Amino acid sequence: MRRIEWEKIKIDDGAYESCGVFDVNNDGKLDIVCGASWYEAPNWTKHPIREILAAGEYFDDFSTIPMDCNGDGYTDFVTGGWWGKTLQWVENPKGQSVEWRVHNIDQVGSIETTRAWDIDGDGELEIVPNTPGNPLCIFKLIRDHEGKGTGQFKKYQVSAEPQGHGLGWGDLMGDGKGCFITPTGWWEPLGDPLSGEYKFHAEFNLGNSSVPILVADVNGDGVNEIIVGQAHGYGLDYYTQILNADGTRTWTKHPIDPFFSQYHDMQWVDIDGDGECELVTGNRFRAHCGNEPGETDIIGVYYFKWNGESFSKIVVDHGKIGDHSGTGIFFEVVDLDGNGRLDIVAPGKEGLFILKNLGPEQVGVK
Repeated sequence: MRRIEWEKIKIDDGAYESCGVFDVNNDGKLDIVCGASWYEAPNWTKHPIREILAAGEYFDDFSTIPMDCNGDGYTDFVTGGWWGKTLQWVENPKGQSVEWRVHNIDQVGSIETTRAWDIDGDGELEIVPNTPGNPLCIFKLIRDHEGKGTGQFKKYQVSAEPQGHGLGWGDLMGDGKGCFITPTGWWEPLGDPLSGEYKFHAEFNLGNSSVPILVADVNGDGVNEIIVGQAHGYGLDYYTQILNADGTRTWTKHPIDPFFSQYHDMQWVDIDGDGECELVTGNRFRAHCGNEPGETDIIGVYYFKWNGESFSKIVVDHGKIGDHSGTGIFFEVVDLDGNGRLDIVAPGKEGLFILKNLGPEQVGVK
């Protein structure tokens, strides 16, 4: 097994729980956007963006999705929060040192967090907020005849029922069609994935689920599984599926890590560079401000590698608050410096960290 060496860099003590990585000022370098500030590469110089509503231990900013919403050639981002109940895009002032303007997209209800997937297969991302008590909806950026964003979004509703806590999207049926996964079942598209109808399959109960719920072929059998963390409790699991004669599916739960809690965000990427994807995740520190089991002062970032029979847990960072990092509610895995290795940018109430991927350990080398 390839073991990776990591360099940990803490760049801010702020308690914002979401970050994005993109080139803010169009200088060819990837910068970090987190909460009320952006950090300019390569020295991570801090610049203000805007003020964000504070609510107790939280800041009302639960995603940072890069997108050139107004087509001006500068990358903006999409966010939203629990208290503001509004999906928004935040306008990049072309790298200038002025406050970024906030544009409301829609009042959608309390937003747990937001994700982006290419729902209609046109090569562009659509925005899908997880609003636990409200309907499941898709927001598509309206583009002009040149393909540039207009700053406006069109809304499509998948279902009228409340989503529940947790959301994913992927090809569950093996036919190339993306399905939405919620905690109590999945939505199958019956026609156009934006404007068409969906059919609900109530085939499982995943609990207080992560965002995202991942869809991936974990064991290499050619059939996709579901990977889900308990965002507000203990447990990280994957579910295998068997297609029954009547067209329904039977799902079997397999534990990945039942001994750690607050697995709120996760990514399926090749973190060690061996050509196979790993599950990269960690805990959201004080996800409910200490009011549920597992919210201790221990935090961590890990990746889980399929070993042919189960997952092996590899520690990237683990320890007590102050010197160590979790993954917040929206973290990034990206090659920050262009060296071909994926790094981890992790926000949270414990601060903003970079976990720099130094490549495989050089065993025996001094």
